[in-house]
Amino acid sequence: MAYRNKVYVSMDADNDLMYYFLMKAWKQNDNTDFNFYDAHDINNIYDKSEESIKAGLRERFKNTSVFVLLVGEHTKYLYKYVRWEIEEAIKREIPFIVVNLNGKRSLDTTNCPALARDNLAIHISFNAKIMQYALENWPSSFLEKHKSGDNGSYFYKDNIYKSLGL
Repeated sequence: MAYRNKVYVSMDADNDLMYYFLMKAWKQNDNTDFNFYDAHDINNIYDKSEESIKAGLRERFKNTSVFVLLVGEHTKYLYKYVRWEIEEAIKREIPFIVVNLNGKRSLDTTNCPALARDNLAIHISFNAKIMQYALENWPSSFLEKHKSGDNGSYFYKDNIYKSLGL
């Protein structure tokens, strides 16, 4: 079995790819503490058939310890890959972080895909500090809540954001 320490980031690549690139820039910036091991660095998928793409994505999931879903205006309408990635994360019981690109700090019922709304996840705003906090703290909370059968949507209270200077 592969060592699972990667963060799998799912997004609307047509509209929200810039946010993923911003996460990668935060990681490279010496002035931030933001860091993650990107599951997308595991392999390159050259064959663009759906079967090959999903096989490559499954390989990335084997090394994934946290699933991050970047939620923009169109994310809930994406079924071919985003919905499939959400299903894979749920099936593999991977801690799930939903990141609202519109700044909302809790469940965004307007933009969040139903599968992400209806399964155990933490919902946060798009910001390096709260994302780092969630990457460090949510997985253990997720495992505890998952074991108890909890399937709720969670968010960090304002005091957490305030303690991070947000």
